[in-house]
Amino acid sequence: MKSIKETYFYNEVIKELNYPFGNIFIFQGFVVSEINRGVIFNWEDHGKIITEDIACFLGTNGGDLIYISNRIHPYSVFVTDWFKFFNNSYSLKSYFIVSQNAIGIVNSLIENLFFSTKIKRFRNIEMAVNYIKTGLVEIA
Repeated sequence: MKSIKETYFYNEVIKELNYPFGNIFIFQGFVVSEINRGVIFNWEDHGKIITEDIACFLGTNGGDLIYISNRIHPYSVFVTDWFKFFNNSYSLKSYFIVSQNAIGIVNSLIENLFFSTKIKRFRNIEMAVNYIKTGLVEIA
């Protein structure tokens, strides 16, 4: 799988946020995350920090953003922590997961049980970004 840095979309990044646990790339209307191998992603240690930094930079609660989880490395997600995201008055316009392996697909099905809208899955980052750019998902 390819990092967003290896695509022609990388030159459209408005802001890059680098953390010890992964990287976040902010674009106009969407955000791409690439979490490091082996991380056990949870609200307190990861999600809250990312969410607050993006909200501060863009001045939004996320309701106008599409979040793309580009799963180039295997890691775990505390799926019940989505409740903490929503309980803190954050939202998303849409949530995409980019993954090629069977475990990633199964994990996204489990995450969908805790997410307020349907999660869209893609096999590569170019397909996910092009889905947005071709107008299949409106961006603000």
